[in-house]
Amino acid sequence: MQSSVIYDKKMYIGGELVDGVAVLDVVNPATEDVVGKVAAAGLPDVEKALAAADAAKTSWARTSIAERQDWMRALRNEVIANEEYLRTCIHDEMGKPWAGTQEDFDLLERSLHFYAEEIARVRDEILPDRQGTHTHRLEYEPAGVAVAYLAWNFPLLNLAYKLGPAMAAGCPIIIRPSAATPMSAYAVGELCHKIGLPDGVVNILTTDGYGPSDALAASTIPSLITLIGSTATGRHLMRVASTSIKKMSMELGGNAPVLVYSDADLDLAADIVTAVKFNNAGQICVTPNRVFVERAVLEKFTKMVVSRAEATPVGFDRNKPIVTGPLIDGRAWKRVKGLIDQAVGAGADLLTGGDRPSQFNRGHYLAPTVLGNVTPEMDIYRNEIFGPVVSLIPFDDRDDLIDRANDGDDGGLASYIFTRDLALAEDVASRLRYGEIQINGVKYDIDLPHGGIGQSGIGHDCSHLALNDYLILKRISRAV
Repeated sequence: MQSSVIYDKKMYIGGELVDGVAVLDVVNPATEDVVGKVAAAGLPDVEKALAAADAAKTSWARTSIAERQDWMRALRNEVIANEEYLRTCIHDEMGKPWAGTQEDFDLLERSLHFYAEEIARVRDEILPDRQGTHTHRLEYEPAGVAVAYLAWNFPLLNLAYKLGPAMAAGCPIIIRPSAATPMSAYAVGELCHKIGLPDGVVNILTTDGYGPSDALAASTIPSLITLIGSTATGRHLMRVASTSIKKMSMELGGNAPVLVYSDADLDLAADIVTAVKFNNAGQICVTPNRVFVERAVLEKFTKMVVSRAEATPVGFDRNKPIVTGPLIDGRAWKRVKGLIDQAVGAGADLLTGGDRPSQFNRGHYLAPTVLGNVTPEMDIYRNEIFGPVVSLIPFDDRDDLIDRANDGDDGGLASYIFTRDLALAEDVASRLRYGEIQINGVKYDIDLPHGGIGQSGIGHDCSHLALNDYLILKRISRAV
């Protein structure tokens, strides 16, 4: 079902809705139609945003927590009042199934509520002095200007992860949404403008080309660079931002393993693997990539996964219970299709899917796909797939399995264990090198820390721990 809406969006800089140096087309990947035209920032616009955030730094930091909470609640109220509008922006800009837009919306609303409450729990801490000659107090203050780079796969959820803690902590923020999905972020800028948020506290712009985007990180004004994106992008931004010492907070790529033991609840495991893999067309940083299955149950589990894949509804009609939408663009489609073809050419079994569903002649759709007998020599084993493809890998040796699961080039974000043996599960969890380990289930929410280790990230989104990225610690010692 094609949307008839054409959005015309302006950037939000220094408290105003403004045009940029260019206008970018936003294309719905489900229909390949232009659904929006958005203002894009060049270097002059980036400089204005940096100056606006810098000018707001002192006054916003000195604003009382109660006043910041009031602004966050006012924005939350507007978000709630505009649910249909915000969700429709996401639906149209990335072809996300209508049901999938609910999670994006809910996280924005919950983030504004959660961090408005959580910041009030931050307290000064008194340290004892062993000699009794001094008093020592630890106190927190805003880190300064933050620059947030967002991925396109969850346009409002990713924004929520950054906006809530930044506003609560007293940090002016410049949000740079992906040029592929900027409309919902720009819609939030409209709501900030509507409530009269103080100038420069929140700035939202996408960029026309890499030069203006890099200029945000290269500036010496920001104190924090935060990113949701690929590991390669994280490395790039760290290099670009090295013009000055800045805090870094990055949720990066992953190559998530799933460990399915022979005693597992196979229905549960198949439900979760396929749900997390086929929702959002597999374009999820924590989605299962390598599914290791104990050989004794491999045949049974494979049939379960294949049947679920073949029953998964694909499309764009918001009036139907669609699960899998399109990949974000043609380049992404070709990349994932290439990974599938390379694996099959190297000996993997194509059990279902693997190409465009026959009912679509437009849109970047890829059928939910299941591959068997995937091996470490295949590119799909080594790379984050970011597509609706389940790779099944048999295992016999439980001891060797941990090393195999940890052997991910960009590993370190999420992993999954399915077994009824809880002692085994806890032992395996202690040896997996991942920031998030899910046992017999999956749970994410704003109050749960989200982050990876190693090449998969620095710091955390969500939970009270996210505030650490936006606050700096001072020690004040006074002689008695």
